Amino acid sequence: MPAIEKDPRDMNALPDAEFRAELRAFLNEAYPDHLRYLDRRPTIAEIRPWLEALAAKGWLAPHWPREHGGMGLSIGKYLIYYDELGRHGTGRLPDHALHLLGPLLIRYGTPAQKARFLPAIVEGREIWCQGYSEPGAGSDLSSLRTEAIVDDDHFVVNGQKIWTSMAPHADWIFLLVRTNRSVAQQAGISFLLADMKTPGITVRPIMNLKGESEFAEVFFDNVRVPLDNLVGEIDKGWTMAKSLLGDERITLGSPRQSAYAIERLELLARKTGAFADAAFVDRLTQLRLDLQALGASFRRYVGMVERGVRLGPDVSMLKVWATELFQRITAEMVELGGEMGSFRHAVRFEDTVIDVMNQYLEATPPTIYGGSNEIQRNILAKAVLGLPG
Repeated sequence: MPAIEKDPRDMNALPDAEFRAELRAFLNEAYPDHLRYLDRRPTIAEIRPWLEALAAKGWLAPHWPREHGGMGLSIGKYLIYYDELGRHGTGRLPDHALHLLGPLLIRYGTPAQKARFLPAIVEGREIWCQGYSEPGAGSDLSSLRTEAIVDDDHFVVNGQKIWTSMAPHADWIFLLVRTNRSVAQQAGISFLLADMKTPGITVRPIMNLKGESEFAEVFFDNVRVPLDNLVGEIDKGWTMAKSLLGDERITLGSPRQSAYAIERLELLARKTGAFADAAFVDRLTQLRLDLQALGASFRRYVGMVERGVRLGPDVSMLKVWATELFQRITAEMVELGGEMGSFRHAVRFEDTVIDVMNQYLEATPPTIYGGSNEIQRNILAKAVLGLPG
């Protein structure tokens, strides 16, 4: 593949069809064929050439402002971007910093923090993980116990994080810590950035149901973090975290996974003759209608973010909707697949390979991570509908 040059253009000026065509051409040229439609998340080593190709092109952060190295895409172009990545079957990038930390630093970081961290993120030079959940503080994140005490020009951090995606391979971690125990839970939390090579940090991988070790426990034993690595004000991290979680629920509310799964479901239905079953066609029609409605809601929320509108608690609806639709689609796939659908690896139906069980397993955890759907429903009940606690 020839050397990739950074694209200096404002891609919003291109007609949608031309922008889509350029994306497809670049995907065909730069994305490794053997990593298309994987039945697992690619490793850092596997996906790094694609990460570097996007960074070299200047196309790694489609939603970041152009002044910070992003593409500055409009909502329409943003949706086309991810639609084409999904259509091509690209593997998930190590994207915590791209989707979560980067926008937060742009909004709340100091000039020094922006200068130090944003270029390394948008150029793909540093991998980040997110230190939020703890053994006793998952969906109820405000009850976290990992503590940071000020000692001269450092915080001293002690505690534990869990379900930390990509931690075994990350260079840095952004984490929430408790810095004040004399105030209400949500009022005494701060937001820190820590180098994963700092003495006292221990990472222990956790194997999941699919036999992969994407998650890990992260232990902090008297870890010294410079005061300069505090983002925002001390004890005011919860406000920033809530805005970040709102952005995360947009990501988790994307129709991308369900759109791919329903394509596979329809392919499977053609191979198994299910379209002759009126009851199946009725269920498929309902799933398709739900997917269209999800897409419309998703575009509305993304548009709010693009316009700088602060998201309210109603964004929790998007995460519940997307993750449960994904589960319903994949459950239908398993039903159609019969005994062949129970195999862990992709199975062949005549001349077509379909990853039935993998899709089902992929759909299982999203209703738990990012704040369980039970918690999201509580948020909607209290903060949107005004129901009693």
